[in-house]
Amino acid sequence: MTHPLSDPDIEIPPDQAAKALQDGGATVIDVREPYEHEAGHIEGTRHIELERLASKAETIDRDKPVIFLCRLGSRSLMAAQAFRRAGYDAYSMAGGITAWQEQNLPLVPEGGYIGPH
Repeated sequence: MTHPLSDPDIEIPPDQAAKALQDGGATVIDVREPYEHEAGHIEGTRHIELERLASKAETIDRDKPVIFLCRLGSRSLMAAQAFRRAGYDAYSMAGGITAWQEQNLPLVPEGGYIGPH
């Protein structure tokens, strides 16, 4: 059974997000709470917590795709859907930072972990 909040048209897997981050093909934004981000995050991402995202929208480049991420993918999916409605080429990292870690992709700082939400 598919998760009721999933949207395969705008969800991308962690390895695709990693490639976009590495080659600069997209802006990757972590929408988790500050304490979650401090516990462990993906190097090179920008942190804008979800509640501040609308007020920071004008600081996000419209000329390249934006990929949102959170802990499990629900908050980032909501962000991607809203930004798509606003005309951005927006995506959500499926499974969030949890899926990233499950694929043995790195977190910073050293010893970083996924904080509870």
